[in-house]
Amino acid sequence: MTTAEADVRAVLDRLTQAWNDGDATAYGRLFTEDADYVTFFGLNFPGREAIEESHRALFEGPLKGSKLTGRLGAEAKVRFVRPDVAVVVVGGGSSLTGADTTDEGRESTVSFVLVHEGGEWLITAFQNTRVSDPRS
Repeated sequence: MTTAEADVRAVLDRLTQAWNDGDATAYGRLFTEDADYVTFFGLNFPGREAIEESHRALFEGPLKGSKLTGRLGAEAKVRFVRPDVAVVVVGGGSSLTGADTTDEGRESTVSFVLVHEGGEWLITAFQNTRVSDPRS
């Protein structure tokens, strides 16, 4: 594993930790100022400030005590489209009760675009899609 890949994976680990700690400020810091954050509902929160504030409301409200399950950084597929741009796809999920296992119906596939700027890797695009079987 290259240093760049390890650094990208570390960002995902910090993202998970910030969520699990309910720390909207730490969560928001992992995004570029002009990032786009698309939820599984299809809502877009444009910009670091909107991402942080929306997560503050979630962490203090309906997602208080929730936990991201799985190991995003360890299990992610990381592909560099340029030395300073990484595309990441990973499965994930969450537990509303803070359990270590994913609640039924809360499994997702998440994609990220990270850029290396100012000496660090930051998320500039995020897309969360709930896993479902269209045949059912």
